[in-house]
Amino acid sequence: MRLTRWLVVLGLIGGAGLWFLARPAPLSAGAVDSLTGDAAKGERVFWAAGCASCHMAAEAKGEAQLVLSGGQRFPSDFGTFLAPNISQDPTHGIGGWRLLDLANALKRGVSPEGEHYFPALPYASYAKMEMQDVADLYAFLKTLPADATPSQPHELDLLFSRREAVGVWKLLFLNDNWAVDENLTPTADRGRYIAEALAHCGECHTPRNLLGGMDTARWLGGAPNPSGEGRIPNITPAKLTWGVGEIVEYLTSGFTPEYDSVGGHMAHVVENMARCRKRTASPWPNI
Repeated sequence: MRLTRWLVVLGLIGGAGLWFLARPAPLSAGAVDSLTGDAAKGERVFWAAGCASCHMAAEAKGEAQLVLSGGQRFPSDFGTFLAPNISQDPTHGIGGWRLLDLANALKRGVSPEGEHYFPALPYASYAKMEMQDVADLYAFLKTLPADATPSQPHELDLLFSRREAVGVWKLLFLNDNWAVDENLTPTADRGRYIAEALAHCGECHTPRNLLGGMDTARWLGGAPNPSGEGRIPNITPAKLTWGVGEIVEYLTSGFTPEYDSVGGHMAHVVENMARCRKRTASPWPNI
């Protein structure tokens, strides 16, 4: 009987300790105090990070892609996530957010109310973003239109619908470590930043474990399509043998060396990268 009581006490202590460690951990209040954003640079960050691809209305085209009213559905093994409104509407969007609020969302997965965001927002990748890029993105978002469409709740399995459990997920998988952890040339280092942080390529192309964390030991090794249709390809050097020019062509025109064309959600990625390239002869001056 005494042993049982001790086990209960130890369980309660352990649970309390885990709850404490898994609580939301926002940035310090002064983390962005010295930063001033540049909207022109922020536009490049916006397209590279794929903000519109997820947060525009379904099937939006042209300038309508800049109306970030949300509503697109993203199925997963844990249920269906619905992209929220991140337009400049102060009630239904993020028009009332401070720069610090955006930085907390992208780098810590924490809402202005101090709650965990689900990692459908790819903050496991955005955690590696430079704070100046966050400030520039914030400045660009401020130039976009407001839309009063209310965000819709996620449709998650009951077991995975508690935000408190996301804190434990973060303890396991949220950090700013590079998957490619080696000394690189300045050009390759810039490419790593684009691929791992801004464009978050690994979020789709890397297999995940049972808890939904990226298996970085198999970085970019291909993964099942969350929609259940087909498989997202392996794009490691062992499988993707395209040259630099062929990769650039694919990411800006959508055509492979075999003259096949891009499809699915990757079409949005190509459109985004093409927009980045058009804005400057050197596509990534701020990165």
